[in-house]
Amino acid sequence: MIVPMERVRVLVPRGELPALLAALQDAGVVHPVIASAVPLQRLPTTARERRLERQLRGALADVDEALAAVGGSGPEGRPRPGAQQPLPLPAAVRLARRERRRARELVSRREALLAERELLQRYQPLLQACERLAAASSPEQLRGQLVLLREDTPAGAAAAVERLRRALTEALGPELVLRAQPLAGGQTALLVLAPAALANRLEALLAEARLTDVPLPAGYGGSFLEALPRLRGRRRELPRELREVEEGLRRLARERAPELRAVRALLHDRLEELAVLPLLGVTERAAVAEGWAPRDGLPRLERALLARLGPRAALERVAREEWRGEEAPVELRNPRLFRPFEALVRPLPLPRYGSLDPTPFVAVFFPMFFGVMVGDLAYGAVLALLAALLVRGAPEGSLRHSVGRIAGACAAFTLVFGALYGELLGDLGHRLLGLEPLLFDRAEAVVPFLGLAVALGLVHLLVGLVAGAVAALRGQPRRALGRGVSALMLLLVALAVLAAGGLLPATLLRPAVIALLVAFPVLVAVEGVVAPVELLSTLGHVLSYARIMAIGTASVMLAVVANQMVGTFGSVVVGSLFALLFHLVNFALALFSPAVHALRLHYVELFGTFYSPGGVHYRPLTHWRPDLHAENGVA
Repeated sequence: MIVPMERVRVLVPRGELPALLAALQDAGVVHPVIASAVPLQRLPTTARERRLERQLRGALADVDEALAAVGGSGPEGRPRPGAQQPLPLPAAVRLARRERRRARELVSRREALLAERELLQRYQPLLQACERLAAASSPEQLRGQLVLLREDTPAGAAAAVERLRRALTEALGPELVLRAQPLAGGQTALLVLAPAALANRLEALLAEARLTDVPLPAGYGGSFLEALPRLRGRRRELPRELREVEEGLRRLARERAPELRAVRALLHDRLEELAVLPLLGVTERAAVAEGWAPRDGLPRLERALLARLGPRAALERVAREEWRGEEAPVELRNPRLFRPFEALVRPLPLPRYGSLDPTPFVAVFFPMFFGVMVGDLAYGAVLALLAALLVRGAPEGSLRHSVGRIAGACAAFTLVFGALYGELLGDLGHRLLGLEPLLFDRAEAVVPFLGLAVALGLVHLLVGLVAGAVAALRGQPRRALGRGVSALMLLLVALAVLAAGGLLPATLLRPAVIALLVAFPVLVAVEGVVAPVELLSTLGHVLSYARIMAIGTASVMLAVVANQMVGTFGSVVVGSLFALLFHLVNFALALFSPAVHALRLHYVELFGTFYSPGGVHYRPLTHWRPDLHAENGVA
């Protein structure tokens, strides 16, 4: 339902303006609007306030960066309405800047260490090869280079190494040492050593052969052989340094995250106060705040004003005559049984204040339509199991919890209609367990199933038209009369069709037709010449509910076909596996197709009878909380 709202006005001495804003935040029920009473003036935004807003946003960015760095997004430390903040604002801004700087230094250090570790991991095969080659040589007496040779096959690599060995030995003499180590990816590491006097000549010959020294990671300098001890040392030191940085971040999270979250809430609260200031009205000596509050939230507002301001605050309920024509904000509040279905209504624009909340209608009819279309005991049991898994461990009010509750309601109706149809994995229940339908067999009784679907559509739209008439009675009596006459004519058309078809006594046909002839000019007089077109459109909407029969029949026929696969493959095991796979596909289709079409019947057919979009979101001035402001889409 849409929560009833009251327009309220709070008057305080102008010097008590900060206390007024604090009291409104403590109460957390007032949706502020522009104070319009005469002779109030708008409170101007000063340069000091604009500068303060920039400072607060900068400090807030510092806090968010620091918390993101230490993973401090938990709930502890979240301030409750009315709680005292741990720090004054200047100290909070300094704390935010200091801790952001510390967190940034630790994160930068960790990123540099991780990048270095990744780089050394890429060099790991070369390091191991170089260590093995150096162990078999005498690098302290000779100078040389580590180069890479690429050949597609081991034989080709061996031949290339041998050719290089002969060429270098002829050029540099028998003191040349060449060691080879195969690497992954078709490469071969070559350690080429020669006396120091021939080092330049060796480098030139390798360059002519297009073999250059393996490049070192940045910051190590020298040749690969010279840097080998430093590389080995860094491989040993990196894990210890990373552990130290991670421990520093964990310590920062333990020591500062709760305080940073409290500072974040304080900064958000001050920004909210600054955003409300331009809405206030002032005189030379007084300040006035106006807004909307739920009717049942007024006692809470009174207590908050009394606690902060005592007798210095005057609370007034604004008479309807002063705000007639203005739109009150909308808050949806439903019983616990219906509340999960708000997730299906939330993607739509909010209903206007004074209209109807569509959530109860969706909560009643959506799972019913789903059950009519799926209607299988086995599918219902599996869906109930999935619903239990979704709900288990999910926080109350979360999307996962809501989806689980909706799935549970759909599973309940699926089980009920599965028993009425006598279906368990299609006709398998009848063949193995002797299940018999209590209502009718969907696979054969197509016409009765079609009649059930159209009857549900008739009831659905009649409920919507009557609800629209009742909602319009409050301010649009002419529209209410038109909706009521449309509902009556829809019912009369149904009676006439049933009487003409012999499903009702034929004596009802003439009175129904006469009543239609009488109601038709009344409908035209009330709603205009477009009324007949709208009535025909409504009748077409009733017929569109035949999709319930079509989807339900398709579902049961797919299940029957799956059962018939058991005996068509020669092997019972193979046939059973194919039947199981087909049932899984049919179940997946049963999860999505009926849900989509049931939603369409609500969004397109039902909502057109009473739904009036265009409501304003109810956003009260309150103390900042991550969960509350994430739901409202506020950063």
